[in-house]
Amino acid sequence: MGIIDYSIIIAYLLILVGIGIYLQKRASRSTESFFLGDKNMPWWALGASGMASNLDVSGTMIIAALIYALGVQGFFIEIRGGVVLILAFFMIFMGKWNRRAEVMTTAEWMEFRFGKGKQGEAARVLAAIAQLIFAIWAITYFIQGAGIFLSEILGISPDLAAILMISLCAFYAALSGLYGVVYTEVFQGGLILFVIIYVVSHVMMNITLPETFVVSVPMGDGQFQQVTQNLKDWSSFLPRWEMNIPGEYSQYNLIGLATIMYIFRSSIDGMSGSGGYMIQRFYAAKNEREVGLLSVFWIFLLSFRWPFIMSIAILGISFSQTGQVIDNPETVLPKVLMEVFPVGIKGLLVAGLLAAAMSTYVAIVNSGAAYWVNDLYQRFIRPEATNKQLILHSRVASIAIVILGLLSTYLFTSLNDVWGFLTMGFGVGLIVPQFIRWYWWRFNGYGYAGGTILGMITAITIRFVFEDIPEMPSFYLTAAITFVGSIAISYMFPPTNSEDLEHFYSKTRPFGFWGPVRAKFSEEIIAPIAAENRRDIMATFFAVPWMLFLGITPMMVVTKQWTYALICGSILLVLSVVLYFIWYKHLSKSVKVS
Repeated sequence: MGIIDYSIIIAYLLILVGIGIYLQKRASRSTESFFLGDKNMPWWALGASGMASNLDVSGTMIIAALIYALGVQGFFIEIRGGVVLILAFFMIFMGKWNRRAEVMTTAEWMEFRFGKGKQGEAARVLAAIAQLIFAIWAITYFIQGAGIFLSEILGISPDLAAILMISLCAFYAALSGLYGVVYTEVFQGGLILFVIIYVVSHVMMNITLPETFVVSVPMGDGQFQQVTQNLKDWSSFLPRWEMNIPGEYSQYNLIGLATIMYIFRSSIDGMSGSGGYMIQRFYAAKNEREVGLLSVFWIFLLSFRWPFIMSIAILGISFSQTGQVIDNPETVLPKVLMEVFPVGIKGLLVAGLLAAAMSTYVAIVNSGAAYWVNDLYQRFIRPEATNKQLILHSRVASIAIVILGLLSTYLFTSLNDVWGFLTMGFGVGLIVPQFIRWYWWRFNGYGYAGGTILGMITAITIRFVFEDIPEMPSFYLTAAITFVGSIAISYMFPPTNSEDLEHFYSKTRPFGFWGPVRAKFSEEIIAPIAAENRRDIMATFFAVPWMLFLGITPMMVVTKQWTYALICGSILLVLSVVLYFIWYKHLSKSVKVS
C-alpha cells in the first residue's frame, strides 16, 4: 500500500476514536444508556448498525473461500450462519416477542418467563454464563479472521495484527457503550456500502469468467489441491444433491442433505430468539413497530453482502487465471485487495473491511459485558452497586472478554473450525432450551438451566474429546441429548408459577403449546392473539425464502447468468408483494410497546 492508503486508514481510525470520546458522557448516564442507548435510538440506525455487525471480515473471508472453491453452493453452506436467516424470524414475530418483555438481556428475560423465584434465578444465571462463554468464543473467531486479514495486508504476524485490532475495538467499546457501537457502525456501514458498490461495479464492467477455470481447496493437513470448475455448475442457484470435492470441504459433498440441515438449524435458531449482540438491537428499539422496520432494513442492507462476496470470489478466480492460483481459499479476500486494486482505492477498501471487522467485535463485546453487569454482578453479587460502579464494571468486563477471546484462539486450527463449532456445536447446545422456552408452557427454569449445562458439556466434549466426529453428526447428537435432557429435567420439578405464566403469555402472546394457560383467558382476549399468530406463521413461510432470494438474486447478476437472475428476481418480486399484504400492512397497525 502507498502513503495515501495508510493515511485513509489512519483518518478512519481517528474518526472512530473521536466518536467514542464524544459519546462517552451520554453512555455513562446509566447501564440502560450504556447497553441499550436509553431505548431511544432510531430504527434506521439500529438496522444499519446490525448490518455492519453481521458483515464481519472473518465471516466474509470464510464465505468468499467457500464461494471461490464451490460457487453458489457455498451460499447454501452458509445458511448455517453466514446468511443470518434468523433475521427473517425476528422480522415477522421474534423481534416483537422479545421487545414486549422490556428487558436488557436474554438472561434478564428468564425471570420474565420463569418468575423471580429460584427457578427464574437458576435460568438467569445459566443464560448469563452461557452467553458470556459464547461471546468469548465468538471474539476468538473474529480475532482469528482479523489476524489473517491484517497480517496479509500489513506483512506482520497474525497474532500482532489481531492484538492491534482488538486493542482499538476494546477502547471505544468500553468507552461509549451501545451509543458508540451503533453510531460508529452507521458510519462504518456507509463506508462498507461504498466498498461494496465499487467492487461489484468493477467486476461487472471488467470481468467475465471463462467456461472452465481452476480453483484450490484445503486438504486439511496444511496442503492444498487444485480442482477444475465448470462455470455453469459453479454459478447454479439450485442446490445440488451431492458434490465431489476433496479434502476439508469434502464434508459438504452431500450438499443437498447439508442444506436441509442448515435450514432446519437456522429455523430453530430463529424461533429460539437467539441472544447476544443481535437481540440487543431489538431490546433497544423504541417500540414494536420500529422492531419490524429495523428488521427489514437490516435484512435489505445485509443482502449487499452477497454480490460483494461473489465479486471477491470472481476476482480471486480471475487473478488465478494469470497462473498464480490462490492456494488457501481463506486468503482470497486480502490477496485480491492487495493485488488487484490501485493505490488510494486500496486504502478505502481496507478501511471498509476494517470497519466490517471492528463493528462486529464491539457489538459482541458490548452485549457480552451486559450479561456480567446486569445479570450476575448487579443481580446477585452487589445489588446496591452505584451507577459509577456499574459503568466501571461494564468497561472492565468489555476488556476482559477481549482478553479471554484472544487467549482462546489457540484452541482452534482455522476460521472454519471455529465457525463450525459455534454454529453447529456449542451454539446448538444453547438454542435447544432457548427454543423450548417459547412454545411449551410446562418448560420451567430448572429445565432451561439443566438443559443449557447439558448442551454446553455435550458440545465441548464432542469438540475437544471426540474430535473426529463430523459436523453433521455432531449437530444431531448435541441437539438430541440437549432436547431429551431439557424435557426430562423439567418434569423433575414443578411447573412455573401460574401467575408468572399468565403474565408472560398475556404480554408476549406467543403461539405453541400453551393450552392450559390460554384456557384461563376469555375468548375476547384470545381471539386477536390467535389471529395475530396465524398471520405471523403464514408470513414466516414467505419471509424465509424471500430472504434467501434477496441474497441469491444479486449473485446471479454479478456472475452475468441472466436467465438465472430473471428467475430469481421474479420469485423475489412475488414474495415481496405477498409479504407487503400479509405482514407489512399489519405491522403499520401494531400496538406500540413503550
